[in-house]
Amino acid sequence: MSVVRRFARLATVTVIAGTVGGAAVLAAQAVAARTRTYAKPDMRLAMRSSIGAAGKPPMRLVLLGDATALGVGVDRVADTVGGQLAALLAEGSAGRRVELSSVAVAGSRSSDLATQVARALVGPKPDVALLLVGTNDVMHLGRAVDAAEHLGAACRRLHDAAIPVVVGTCPDFGALRAFAPPLRQLLGLRSRRMARQQAAAASAAGAVVVDLAARTGAVFRADAGTLCHDGFHPSADGYRVWAHALLPAVEEATAVRGAA
Repeated sequence: MSVVRRFARLATVTVIAGTVGGAAVLAAQAVAARTRTYAKPDMRLAMRSSIGAAGKPPMRLVLLGDATALGVGVDRVADTVGGQLAALLAEGSAGRRVELSSVAVAGSRSSDLATQVARALVGPKPDVALLLVGTNDVMHLGRAVDAAEHLGAACRRLHDAAIPVVVGTCPDFGALRAFAPPLRQLLGLRSRRMARQQAAAASAAGAVVVDLAARTGAVFRADAGTLCHDGFHPSADGYRVWAHALLPAVEEATAVRGAA
């Protein structure tokens, strides 16, 4: 029995040491993540743009959300997710002229969407609204259910205004090279939980949902070039991957509006 007790004590000490050591590693990685130099927002990316032939039927596309909706990580509107999506829509079989605008703000959380929705509803009504949010909710360790409720409320306001809504859920943090393991894996778990909650809330509010992690996560994990220099925000190639993933949902939302 004494041998068993000694092994039990050794096992307990090992578990405690491993837990303390793991916590210390995570704390150090969190500090390193906060002190990294990240790409800065460029407000020129929020300028309105017209993409496509002048004689084509216009389509107003507005983006709401965080830095990814604004296009942080690139320096041309054409390279943002909105710009690349607009180009795909303009080049498609329907041949539209896309009037692109953005009310997104870098650093925004889901709780900030109410203000952005109010701004999006000023002036000519958008034909489609695209929401990309959730990254900062994950980073600030907010509750996924609370963030999803704010997202659902924003989708309902837009839906009640007869604006079709497309939501790209939280991307795959497991692909972000800004964070070292095991912090990367831990944030990856949180991002997947966030995406599930977002999908449920957005769908219930009438939005078309695109699971960006499921659709594009494998590409981001395999190709470092899909991220910009900070290993956190997408590059032009990364935004192009997102644009192709989002295109069918935006076309679906546009078709529903046209049939209404």
